[in-house]
Amino acid sequence: MTQIPQSLESAIAQAHTATLTALESGFNRLQIELIIPEIALKAQELAFAFAQLFGEYGAGLKVFFPDTGAAALARREWGETTFVVTDLGSSRSPIENRVSDTDEFYLVVSPSAVEVAQVEKLCNLAGDRPVILIIPQLEDISVVGIGYAARQLRERFLSTLESSYYYRPLEDAVVMRVFPGLWQVWRELEDNKFELITEVPKKPLGEVLDRILMGQNDDDQSNVKSNSLGLFATMKNFLKALNN
Repeated sequence: MTQIPQSLESAIAQAHTATLTALESGFNRLQIELIIPEIALKAQELAFAFAQLFGEYGAGLKVFFPDTGAAALARREWGETTFVVTDLGSSRSPIENRVSDTDEFYLVVSPSAVEVAQVEKLCNLAGDRPVILIIPQLEDISVVGIGYAARQLRERFLSTLESSYYYRPLEDAVVMRVFPGLWQVWRELEDNKFELITEVPKKPLGEVLDRILMGQNDDDQSNVKSNSLGLFATMKNFLKALNN
């Protein structure tokens, strides 16, 4: 049974295992999603944690940040590494210049809707090599003033990605997906436990999620299960990690 993570560290461990399973299953365009307030502030730390977990690739591992400033800061903070740290390029220095035949594995750190075109180019250039998006912020396209064409590009690109790990705490509930499992919705109970209320094949969003939380899910496939850690305790541990 899927366990609701009790800390950021346990979520990272879960995400790593799920991502390895997805890679072994033949998926090579993956995203690790932690939908937590202010999680983007921890992008550098999360990137380093995952880079270490995939450290067996050595110099064949390349970590991409959205811009040159973020990449430079990471290089300064991390010091010498066995893997390569770079950025997604610009109009003067395109992403094509960042990809090498010796690359084996790509991590893309917290890309936003603005970087969708560059990330898609990277995926095309990567061929069969894995590309993993860490805490992508692609859902924010509605707030950055991007037009219809870019919105279509984003939707097309998202359809090519598989979520190997997804964790989204809500008020009195949690939405999770740990590959290869289904999408789960957990509800917090009064006794500081969680109850699995449904499992569905697609990510529950918007009205679909609202109906599930209101007990109106027509595709309910769940057997009620419990998880002992309360949402408040879970979020407290995550926020503590973010503030450290």
